[in-house]
Amino acid sequence: MSHKESFLQYLKVEKRYSPHTVRSYQNDLDQFYSYLSENLIPDDPEGISSHHIRAWIVCLMNNGIAPVSVHRKISCLRVFYRFLRKEGIVKSDPMEKVVLPKRKKTLPVFVGEEALDTLLDRNNFGDDFAGLRNRMIIEMLYFTGMRRSELTGLRDTDIDFSGSAIKVTGKRNKQRIIPLTGPFIKKLEEYIRSRNEITGTEKGNWLFITEKGNKLYDKYVYNIVKGYLTMVTTIEKKSPHVLRHTFATHMLNRGADLNAIKEFLGHANLSATQVYTHNTFEKLKKIYKQAHPRA
Repeated sequence: MSHKESFLQYLKVEKRYSPHTVRSYQNDLDQFYSYLSENLIPDDPEGISSHHIRAWIVCLMNNGIAPVSVHRKISCLRVFYRFLRKEGIVKSDPMEKVVLPKRKKTLPVFVGEEALDTLLDRNNFGDDFAGLRNRMIIEMLYFTGMRRSELTGLRDTDIDFSGSAIKVTGKRNKQRIIPLTGPFIKKLEEYIRSRNEITGTEKGNWLFITEKGNKLYDKYVYNIVKGYLTMVTTIEKKSPHVLRHTFATHMLNRGADLNAIKEFLGHANLSATQVYTHNTFEKLKKIYKQAHPRA
């Protein structure tokens, strides 16, 4: 087994990274090794220097790769070399001498409250299975802030109907409980009745399925969300993750505690959640300029 294969296995088994994250690390490492091969650089980890890695960064930037993507690729190499040192494969870490290019800070993109109200209150999703499912997908993402991968991994057994809550399995298989409202639970029950006409009533069913009864996949969910958000907003990004940003921003705007948002989102630390405070601050500045007589 190669060093790269051992590393990916380590991510899967010991670090318990999601399949999506492991694929991202694999793609980044494949790109790095391709660069080494194209430039006739031996791929022995012990012989790779910080000079080689800095040259790869320059190559990425010259090819128009965005700084945020460069940061992710270098982050992959940092984890890779920490693994190699842990295993005694290399004695020194070339990443210690690598300085990353500055990354422009971007605020999370979100949909306005009025736009979501228009979509959920005035749009006709339809009364057939597909319509009920599509509406439930939009509401589940917006009402809970869960990730797309968490949504596609939901099963019937994750729902506590009597307790009005749902169990979500997040990154590294960490689980959290998110409360649901009574009306939302009733909509879920209506959707499941419609779904069971297609799949039957076996316990452990995937909560969300295609019209053919198969488990939803990422691109399928993306297309559903993008299609409906296009009806009510002109923002460039219209992905399921935008609804996660929207959930957090709307909750904070209405006075929710930042620590509570952290728990809802399943963030490991508060710093990941604090990015949403920038959006609320921008709203405060706008209100200040509109309301203060001397502003």
